[in-house]
Amino acid sequence: MSVLLVAGVVLPAPYVVEAAGPTFNTVGSHDDKQLVKITGAETYPSNGQLDLTTVYVQGGPSGRINSINAILGWLDPTEAVLPEDTLYPPQTTGQQVDESNAVAMTTSQEDSVAAAMTYLDKPFTTTLTVHALVASGPAEGVLQAGDELVSVNGTRVTSLDGLRKQLDAAGARGAEITVRRDGKETTRHVALTRDADDSRWQLGVYLVPHYDFPVDVDFQLDQVGGPSAGMMFALGIIEELTPGSMAGDQHIAGTGTISPDGTVGPIGGIRQKLEGAKDAGATYFLAPSQNCDEVVDHVPDGLTVVEVNTLGEAVNSVEHAAAGNVTDLPSCGTR
Repeated sequence: MSVLLVAGVVLPAPYVVEAAGPTFNTVGSHDDKQLVKITGAETYPSNGQLDLTTVYVQGGPSGRINSINAILGWLDPTEAVLPEDTLYPPQTTGQQVDESNAVAMTTSQEDSVAAAMTYLDKPFTTTLTVHALVASGPAEGVLQAGDELVSVNGTRVTSLDGLRKQLDAAGARGAEITVRRDGKETTRHVALTRDADDSRWQLGVYLVPHYDFPVDVDFQLDQVGGPSAGMMFALGIIEELTPGSMAGDQHIAGTGTISPDGTVGPIGGIRQKLEGAKDAGATYFLAPSQNCDEVVDHVPDGLTVVEVNTLGEAVNSVEHAAAGNVTDLPSCGTR
């Protein structure tokens, strides 16, 4: 019996443990380098802190945990123990996880710049390139990977949102899609298809945006992956490009994905990020609205949580926190 018990303790368990990870000030320094360095425009110092938060994940394809780790995680109220397949598809390798996280981080950084430029009303150009085709989709055999979208029914494509509106206007008639391929423009007719919830018309392609911004933004943060820092990166950029200190002298943390139009999206590990923010000394936390149900009754003492849906709401929340008054803002700490 004792042999079986020991074996059960040391054998790898199909779980992962999530714990609070470190925080990073997006208007501060990391490893003696400015975390978000902007060139091409005048920048301004901040007296406050705008921390992105992280989650430390133990287990998974990069190295599975044993039963002791899982038991300790279950016993610690600040950690979460999850079945491995809730985070990683079957047969996923550690290398694939690392590559996916790196791509997601790079994309979130680019989207954060786009969202900040949009909020600050600084014009920039967007080029949409076909990355891949949906199998058996309407664009298969018509468009190909590497095609740069130029126009839809004669209207220039300048943003993803603009493309969506043009496709919805075309609808069942289909669209004349002009692309730049091998340096030459060519026009092809594509019969459009409805998306999964039947709300919009689609080309049936996976697109990658490429931006040309009026400023250069360099992110100095290694060994952190995923898309959840997007909102805090965008706030850091706005803070640096805006005179004065938007955050005042307050220590504010937060999390959330960001889209180029400024929409804030949900993330994983929200409770662990709350703990990490508290441990780092933050007094305010910006949380995506869609994560509020996970936050209710799990806010650490001394931390005030404000829910946000957009980058504009996040900026407003930071300004209210700087003034020391967020009582009029929506909170998802208790419901």
